Amino acid sequence: MNNDQTLLERARHIRLAIFDVDGVLTDGRLYFMPDGTEFKSFNTLDGHGIKMLIASGVETAIISGRSSPLVERRAANLGIQHLIQGREDKLTALAELREKVPVELAQIAFLGDDLPDLPVMRRVGLGIAVATADGFVRQHAHGVTRNAGGAGAAREFCELIMRAQGTLDAAQAAYL
Repeated sequence: MNNDQTLLERARHIRLAIFDVDGVLTDGRLYFMPDGTEFKSFNTLDGHGIKMLIASGVETAIISGRSSPLVERRAANLGIQHLIQGREDKLTALAELREKVPVELAQIAFLGDDLPDLPVMRRVGLGIAVATADGFVRQHAHGVTRNAGGAGAAREFCELIMRAQGTLDAAQAAYL
């Protein structure tokens, strides 16, 4: 994702960043054990990006079409403040989230990958698709990450917002 002025201007106003899970925070593959239990693989770089974004003052949320206790655990580990699972109608979930987090649509960013994400991506201030997103979704997003879902796309998304808001350099400098 390039840092063109249009994306940076949209990102400058973000107060709430929302993530899809499968295909965004994971690589999109679903793993099931013979006993029916499920497991997912999350990227630590993405996780640290989300933690830095939260520390910069941006609220975070997950809206996912599937439900999983693993996602609940991951959200808690990262400090993600709002979790809505099992909701294929993501516009309704967004409306419910906005009742809890009173922000304008222009102050919301969403990172998604598939058709159920598109209605939200098209209405918020910054709708970004991961590099491995469906082609139609990439075509209609405000921007597309360079990295794949589950492989650094969420970190890239977080850093774009922080860069636009002038908080990224200080967050990175803390490690020097």
